[in-house]
Amino acid sequence: MLRYILSRLGQSLILLLIVSFIGFAVLTLAPGGPLSQFALSPGMTQEQIDKIAEQMGLNRPLWVQYIDWFTHMITGDWGTSYRDGQPVLHVIGSHLFATLLLMGTATTLSVSIGSSIGILSAIRRGSLFDTTMTIAAMIALSIPTFWFGLIAIYIFSLNLGWLPAGNMYNIGDQSVLDYLRHLILPASVLALVDVAIWSRYMRTSTLNVINQDFVRTARAKGLSSRRVLLKHIVGNSLVPMITLAGLQVPMVLGGALVTETVFTWPGMGRLFLDSLGYSDYPVVMGLLMASALLVLIGNLAADLLIAQIDPRVRLD
Repeated sequence: MLRYILSRLGQSLILLLIVSFIGFAVLTLAPGGPLSQFALSPGMTQEQIDKIAEQMGLNRPLWVQYIDWFTHMITGDWGTSYRDGQPVLHVIGSHLFATLLLMGTATTLSVSIGSSIGILSAIRRGSLFDTTMTIAAMIALSIPTFWFGLIAIYIFSLNLGWLPAGNMYNIGDQSVLDYLRHLILPASVLALVDVAIWSRYMRTSTLNVINQDFVRTARAKGLSSRRVLLKHIVGNSLVPMITLAGLQVPMVLGGALVTETVFTWPGMGRLFLDSLGYSDYPVVMGLLMASALLVLIGNLAADLLIAQIDPRVRLD
């Protein structure tokens, strides 16, 4: 197990190196660049811009800039924000809780609801419930996240006035209830597509397990349908879903970017778009690396959990 973990950590480091270099090169070579914000200032001359570039080290070759940035990054210095002069880790950390709260809530909703629907659809294969859930899943997968978010705001905020249209809390009222009221709409919107995905995968996984010999043997022994379902079918159907959970991390992060923008949720997704708008490339690179780390950690955790649950899987 230790050997496998060390091997995966080594692979992750190589992958982070590749991702960081591609991201750094794309941002550096993109039109405008970090100097564009200074070029728009009234009275700014080219000589002054060149001096700022020299002070920021932007006049050096790309590979020199990258090595300098990566060396500082692995030692904990992720740079300084061009926008407000704060350390990048501090800027990301101030938005991390909001994103984790939104992602955690949406994932809990999507896994619990989607898995339940998938299991019931598999058990009642071909029924009206199964057909209805299949159609609903296809519709949910076809709806853009931003469109559903706007519709949810229009119905539940503007028309009915039940829930806030955006932000994470009301100024002066940071109670748990206030957090929950602001969390309901963005978490539900973010979970919508994932519910459809989980229900489809869970249905397929459950159908595969139902047709296995050990399930027929359990029924032949006279076990009740409830006990066969809970003890033999559900547990074995969930094992492949752990791998899916690890793969879902980048999809949830991508959905969070759109959802946080629609609902003005102060998380990492909204920070990413704001930083791009301000050409705050140190923060953008920091968010890119933080997202890559979350994806790698999610996949590694899924592999280790499967190895602990499924005795057929061996990590050598």
